[in-house]
This record gives sequence, C-alpha cells and structure tokens, in this order.
Amino acid sequence: MTDIGSDAWLTHHCQSLLDFGRRVEHPLGGAAWLDDAGLPDLAHPVHTWITGRMAHVYALGHLLGDCESAPIADAMLDALLGRLRDTVNGGWYSSINDNGTTPDEKACYAQAFVVLAAASGSFAGRAGARQLLDQALAEWNDRFFDAEQRMFVDLWNRDFTQCDSYRGVNGNMHSVEALLAAFDATGNRLWLERALGICERVALDFAEPHGWRIPEHFDPQWNPQLELNRDQPADPFKPYGATVGHGLEWARLLLHVEASLGSDAPDWMLPAAIALFDRAAADGWNVDGAEGFVYTTDWNGQAVVHDRMHWVAAEGANSAAALHARTGEARFAELAHQWWVYINGYLIDHELGSWHHQLDRHNLPIDTVWPGKPDLYHIVQTTLIPRLPLAPGLASALAART
Repeated sequence: MTDIGSDAWLTHHCQSLLDFGRRVEHPLGGAAWLDDAGLPDLAHPVHTWITGRMAHVYALGHLLGDCESAPIADAMLDALLGRLRDTVNGGWYSSINDNGTTPDEKACYAQAFVVLAAASGSFAGRAGARQLLDQALAEWNDRFFDAEQRMFVDLWNRDFTQCDSYRGVNGNMHSVEALLAAFDATGNRLWLERALGICERVALDFAEPHGWRIPEHFDPQWNPQLELNRDQPADPFKPYGATVGHGLEWARLLLHVEASLGSDAPDWMLPAAIALFDRAAADGWNVDGAEGFVYTTDWNGQAVVHDRMHWVAAEGANSAAALHARTGEARFAELAHQWWVYINGYLIDHELGSWHHQLDRHNLPIDTVWPGKPDLYHIVQTTLIPRLPLAPGLASALAART
C-alpha cells in the first residue's frame, strides 16, 4: 500500500477529489452546494466564494492534466463574469438565489476568491479569466483596501455607500492568498508589497501581543474585539476567540510571502511563522482526550468549540509541509505525516468521497456548522502544497510544468 501522505498517495487522492466535485455546476450558473454524496443541494443559494473556489480548483485540475476540469472551471468563471456580477454598482454579490434575489452586501471575503479564481484561470488559459482579473483587482483595490491601515475592510452595502463598522482578519487572510496569485499573474509588485503589509500587521501588531493567538474581530480603528460572538462561539465566519486553523494558515502564508520576496524578505517572517504554528498546534491538537484539532480556544488557550473542522486539519498538514520545506526540520515532516494519518482515518469519507466537513469531539461526523461537502478548496490544495515550491503559487507553478 502506498504510504499515506506520499507524493503518489497525494496524486491519487487529488484525482479522487476532482472526480467527487464534477457535478458542482448549478443549473442556473455558478457553483451548487454539494451534499455528502457530491450531488447539488439546490436548497442553498449560489455563493460567490464557493464559485470562486471551485473555479480555482478546476483551473488547477486542468493544469494537472485532468481532461474534464476545463469545462467546470469555465462554467464557474462564466458565473463570475455574469450571474454573480453586479453590473449596476460594480463588485460581486455574495450570493444569489434561484429567483435572482441577492443580499444587500459586498464582502471582501467573496471578492478575494474572485481574484484567486481569475488568476488561476489566467494561468490555465481559460477564456475571460484575464478580463475578470483586471476588473476584479481594480474594483477590489478601489473599494476595499484601506491604505492608511494597510488592511482590507470587510463589508459594504450593495451600492458601496455604507461601509460596515466590522473589521476582520479572515477576509484579509484570503486577501493575502489572492494578492500572491495576482502578483504571480501580473508581475505587479504592488500586490506582493500589499500582502507583506497585511502579514506584518497580523503577525506583529495583532498576534504577537496575544501570545501568538490571532484576534479575529476588530472595530473600525482595528482595535481587537476579543469578546465578540462569545454567545455564538461556533459561528462559521466570526467565531469567538482564537481560531486554531487560522494560526496554522497564517503561518503558511507568511512562508509563501517570504519566498515570493526572496532576498527582500524581512527577518521576522520565519520566526513569526514558527511561533504561529507552534501556538496553534499546542492549543489545538489532541487537547481534549481525542485526536484532532479543536475549532477555537479562548485567550488562555483553553478549547471553546471542540468540533473538528476539516479545513483546520488540512491547514495543519499544509503548514507543517511548508515549514519542513523551509527549514528542513524533521519535526515538521513528522507532524505532517501524523496529521495525514488522522485525516485518512477520520476525515476522508472512504465510502462517498471527499472529506467530512465537520466532526464532533469524538470524531464522528456532524453537520451543525457545515452540512454536506460544499467545496474542495482546502483539500485539493492540501494534496498540492507538499509537492510544489513555496513560491510561486500553485497555479503558476503548475503552469510552468506544462
């Protein structure tokens, strides 16, 4: 049997994930929410962030040589160019229902995945992708980036006349990924410098003063709101406390930015990445009597939400692989293997395919936060990050191999 987590095993698993998601296209356009068997659950609206993620995934699939990926990527990009685009006010709706109704909001989180999708689609040679990238970057930069704070704001209303007072790290985290992809696709160093500025604020201004636990929620002046959502701690986008998976994900992103900067990278980046990783791993892994990463902790590192989210384990494996590539330290490779064994034993659904998106504290599947298996973004990337360099990004690196 091929060793779990080996290159051959990851290659095979990646193909199985691409196969699972092939029915993602919604009848009206965009990405359908997938159920446990990979079938469209049309009770959910079409979400821009899922559509962007799946455009990215199937652009990567095309670059990997999967012959059925290109039409799926094209369908997702078509929805971003069409159905999900607000042609009156600019930007992208966060979601759209079958009857065409949309929420009165424009979210940075969703716009970041439009940029990522467009950049990956550009590397995959998909029609309209570069047009989408240029359009998305211009509007994202104009509407969402606060140059004074060096951070992206989180939410506008539909016509960009009212900016919500909430500021969040999650949207900025995915913005760093999108900025790196934009830098790869355009060669414009502005996007790379912007990614560095965000990383510096999150790591040194926010995380280090809190013992390398990352505050997630802020007021308009970027003062931490540490008690926000204490009464609804399992919120899928704004959970209370420190989010273990984000500590792991930011650690990896710092390494990608550092690698992209090359000799211009500041000295603090690697130590900060290790500190974020070590804190998240110590707080989150195997802390409540069962294997797995808890979802969130309080500001003393005590578990708050004990559920195991699939993306947290994925980012653990990603970050450990990235740190091993950067440092050569055996402990990171050992942790990556340990976490892949856990993933294979509990999270991968060997009967229906893909990964269970949520487990309880006893590692049994539940769906209180994430019903079904809506997208493949984290888990497809997890099969690629250990096999590709830290820079350039996934799509650029795969395109260079073709």
